Amino acid sequence: QVQLVESGGGLVQAGGSLRLSCAASGRTASRYAMGWFRQAPGKEREVVAAISWSGGSTYYADSVKGRFTISRDNAKNTVYLQMNSLKPDDTAVYYCAARERYGLGYRRHEYDYWGQGTQVTVSS
Repeated sequence: QVQLVESGGGLVQAGGSLRLSCAASGRTASRYAMGWFRQAPGKEREVVAAISWSGGSTYYADSVKGRFTISRDNAKNTVYLQMNSLKPDDTAVYYCAARERYGLGYRRHEYDYWGQGTQVTVSS
């Protein structure tokens, strides 16, 4: 029903910045809260940031607070993750996700749709 496609990943040096985008298509008439997750090799997928449908509420993992900013442009059906001051520990595959609710979701099972992921690699 809803397809999510991430883009914007790549290789960046520590201290650099990247902006990830997640474009939604399909049944976009519904109002979805969105989230960004990441998964490093051998690690569980963890929430990075989340945003309500309106954009009025956001959540950030402690590890990215002050460095990452989640935002959305509902007119473009796109969610962004601006990542600044990147660290090697940020290296992971980043996934966007959508849930069929207005409010924030914090756990994997709270989300209904997932993108394919985009690789972010931060070198020392």
